Amino acid sequence: MEKKLKSMLTFPCSFTYKIIGTANPELVDNIIKVIQLQIPGDYTPQIKSSNKGNYISISVTIHANNLFQIKNLYYELSKINMVKIIF
Repeated sequence: MEKKLKSMLTFPCSFTYKIIGTANPELVDNIIKVIQLQIPGDYTPQIKSSNKGNYISISVTIHANNLFQIKNLYYELSKINMVKIIF
């Protein structure tokens, strides 16, 4: 998987994470805090609610300088307990 990802990306590049989690007002703030710690910048998350309102989908685009940043941020985001899936 890592080799495939490396061959698809040319660094530096923009990379979008799509995160699905429980519909909790703190989730978006927690995600942005984690991103800011890893890769400081201005982020404008796009948020969509599920049909029943139990989950939200958050898309955030970062500017990555290398594959390590992408993998590390994925790992750090996955540690947020309200996060269910990261694409």
